[in-house]
Amino acid sequence: MKGENIAARLLAFAADVVRQCRELPDDPSAKHIARQLVRAATGGGANYEEARGAESRADFIHKLGIANKELREALYWLRLAQEAALVVNGNLNALVREANELVAILTASIKTAKQREATSCAEARSWRTRDGGEPGSWYLCAPSE
Repeated sequence: MKGENIAARLLAFAADVVRQCRELPDDPSAKHIARQLVRAATGGGANYEEARGAESRADFIHKLGIANKELREALYWLRLAQEAALVVNGNLNALVREANELVAILTASIKTAKQREATSCAEARSWRTRDGGEPGSWYLCAPSE
């Protein structure tokens, strides 16, 4: 199924973040960062799954954008945990690298989907008329196309 590889990577990323957060210190700032990080990292994959079931290309682009924002937020919390030296017996570099790669993949997917949407809209305008009449009354491309 299309997108299965990305979905699997997002799931693995979220699981790795959850495991890493269990290793963070037991102090208020670390708990806050862990909660935010787990929420953002798991939200990325959940929103990607929502995008895969989108009802239209516009809906797909919107939900993919939300997934991308969640991953960018997770990346922020990972970098903060690095800067604050919250991880003593581990290394966040692999998680940061994976988050960067996932953000790049989703960003490219959004760009491609937007280009395809623009292309399909231009093609739709080139032959559809509102009432079958003169070419001057073209339909504007509907979001579901």
